[in-house]
Amino acid sequence: RFSEQHEFKKPNDDRALHLMTKCAQTVMQELEDIAIAYGQSDEYSFVFKKKSRWFKRRASKFMTHVVSQFASSYVFYWKDYFKDQQLLYPPGFDGRIVLYPSNQNLKDYLSWRQADCHINNLYNTVFWMLVQRSGLTPVEAQVRLQGTLAGDKNEILFSEFNINYNNEPLMYRKGTVLIWQKINEVMTKKIKLPKETEEKEVEVTRTRTKVVPLHCDIIGDQFWEEYPEILAEDS
Repeated sequence: RFSEQHEFKKPNDDRALHLMTKCAQTVMQELEDIAIAYGQSDEYSFVFKKKSRWFKRRASKFMTHVVSQFASSYVFYWKDYFKDQQLLYPPGFDGRIVLYPSNQNLKDYLSWRQADCHINNLYNTVFWMLVQRSGLTPVEAQVRLQGTLAGDKNEILFSEFNINYNNEPLMYRKGTVLIWQKINEVMTKKIKLPKETEEKEVEVTRTRTKVVPLHCDIIGDQFWEEYPEILAEDS
């Protein structure tokens, strides 16, 4: 209902996806004990560090702070992404806390979320092409896709709409992964050199740790081997 009333583009609205990521980045910056986050569509998962003692590990505190920070950020940053669309009413988000006993359980959960992103996006891409370009009603499109496999959906996209699903943006197919990374930022600073009366502008490089969005595979081992610090015991 919210996406319909605010005229979200189908099957994917870049504005909505980037706004969700901005909110998730804000949550991570406010609650620095979050090691990684994964988002797709209207969902985000936040993984707190294994040994986090934040609020004495009270689940209610984790839940309320994440959800309230996310919801308030959604309203606050709305105008930055939906410049021509007024926010008609306050949005709401729900949440739940899950405790995973091992790193492998956690990786399995995130892998399932990314697999779900692919399945849903492939279906939605075909569905909305049938509605928007073939003129089918939503019910007719649903009937057309009933019982089809991934290969069937790919064939419909390619043969009827000349769309190679593998060329669709990674953000749509893989979702968004948020991790902490050290970034070198070049800043201009005014300084006054010895024996000189006027200030001069010089470029200064500073290293900062920021929340960075990635659109990559997290099901295989390569991601976890490249970023071992995410699951490190002393993370």
